[in-house]
Amino acid sequence: MEIGITTFAENTPDPSTGKLRSPHERMMNLMEEIELADQLGLDVFGIGEHHRPDFIVSSPALVLAAAAVKTKNIRLSSAVNVLSSDDPIRVFQDFAHIDLLSKGRAEIMAGRGSFIESFPLFGYDLKDYNSLFEEKLDLLLELNKNEKVTWEGGRHTPPIADRGVYPRPMQDELPVWIAVGGTPESIVRAGKYGLPLALAIIGGLPERFASLTSLYRQTYSASGHDPGKSGLAIHSHGYISDDSQKAADEFYAPYALLMGRIGRERGWPPMDRQHYEAMREPEGSLLVGSPQQVADKILYEHELFGNTRFLLHISVGTMPHAGVMRAIELLGTEVAPAVKRAIGKTENPPYTTK
Repeated sequence: MEIGITTFAENTPDPSTGKLRSPHERMMNLMEEIELADQLGLDVFGIGEHHRPDFIVSSPALVLAAAAVKTKNIRLSSAVNVLSSDDPIRVFQDFAHIDLLSKGRAEIMAGRGSFIESFPLFGYDLKDYNSLFEEKLDLLLELNKNEKVTWEGGRHTPPIADRGVYPRPMQDELPVWIAVGGTPESIVRAGKYGLPLALAIIGGLPERFASLTSLYRQTYSASGHDPGKSGLAIHSHGYISDDSQKAADEFYAPYALLMGRIGRERGWPPMDRQHYEAMREPEGSLLVGSPQQVADKILYEHELFGNTRFLLHISVGTMPHAGVMRAIELLGTEVAPAVKRAIGKTENPPYTTK
């Protein structure tokens, strides 16, 4: 199983001091995090797209291109591209550039977007939330398969008449993942298209998502795709420190601050320490604790889902940089080796096209 990291490059005030880092400082910290993950042998680093003040990356491709020339082995992915409000041609071209810069390590994780700021920003109507994604995904996959493209066009994309799209990536095709938050329709779409699935579990009991991963595999096989080429990533919030209590105490305030802010926007109940600790229980959704605790929970989720990739979203609210770096170090030196030994598989999953 592959093990990696995702980030939204959050930049929220320090809960204890109220201090906010400059965007430059946060970006430099992010580069150091990616470099360390690569040096430690982690498998993938993903960066999300947002258009709001508490996250600094609006263009994952630009940041991943910078990371491509600073790293040697780690796969570089969006997490996610909000494909619905973007141009599929430019998305493909941007990630083809990353692939060339990184010698074949680029991936695209495409999603409909759990945050909606990009839609009015780029002139899209939220009424078209589903149709935008479906049409643009179809075009992106066509671009990925064929150097020259003929496209009839649709409601959201203009026609293309036998035009070449360049550059081409170093890989035969860019791996394209579908990122979902638990909507069955999105699960079914990934299975029908024969694309690997990234499932975010950021609340509730992970065991409740097992039916969705079964639905994905059933749909994948029923649609005529080789089950051996499917891919399933589980994405969870988490943090690792040298002991459990230290991890819990360090992560709580930044996590509660940001989740509380987002919760107020979406009508969620406020985050408190009791709820937080319940989420840290062995069968909860938060992977916050010692290296052994986090490894055990990754293995628990692997038993539930049989996933081929696990992605730990280490910094939800802004954490001290030294703490994030230590968490990455522990993930790479203790957690990942322990998990891979237990599973007995360290090779790349079969769906990669590298």
